[in-house]
Amino acid sequence: MSTIYGESIKEVEAETKSRMHKAIDDLHREMATIRTGRASPTILEGIRVNYYGTPTPLNQVANLSVPEPALIMIQPWDVSQIGAIEKAILGSDLGLNPTNDGKVIRLAIPALTEDRRRELVKHLHHMVEQHRVAVRNVRREANEQLKHLEKDKKISEDDHHRSHDSVQKLTDGMIAQLDEAGKGKEAEILEIG
Repeated sequence: MSTIYGESIKEVEAETKSRMHKAIDDLHREMATIRTGRASPTILEGIRVNYYGTPTPLNQVANLSVPEPALIMIQPWDVSQIGAIEKAILGSDLGLNPTNDGKVIRLAIPALTEDRRRELVKHLHHMVEQHRVAVRNVRREANEQLKHLEKDKKISEDDHHRSHDSVQKLTDGMIAQLDEAGKGKEAEILEIG
């Protein structure tokens, strides 16, 4: 059974468009966490710190800043949490080594090796493909709902075919946007210096 609801073609297409845009937004969020060669606090977004027994996002227990192009500074609001923050960073798959002076943690962002760049590009391709599948699943659900509306005689066969084509055009456009975003991030990862 479809999870896209609507009693008219307009409602089905609106929900389809909304859900496909969410997939694109999600891809952009996920791509922001992929490390390139530049320092950016967004690469730390997925890190959770064990803050008094509660997994808490890093940006909620510390101030993150980028004083230099290859350095991220993490200033915990509670200095006693420096060890927990370092442990969370070391436990992530970022491959970064934190250093601290007792008050501030510094994360030097080393230049990426050629092998690491290839690994990141492979991970990026997998990420983009997952979002393509998500968009295709939304298309399938929309088409099921349109078929259901036709079966219930709420829309004509011609309307069904027109709306089916419309959903396909929307899907093609969204997949093109996903591919474009992926190519842009790939160029950023492969860029040296």
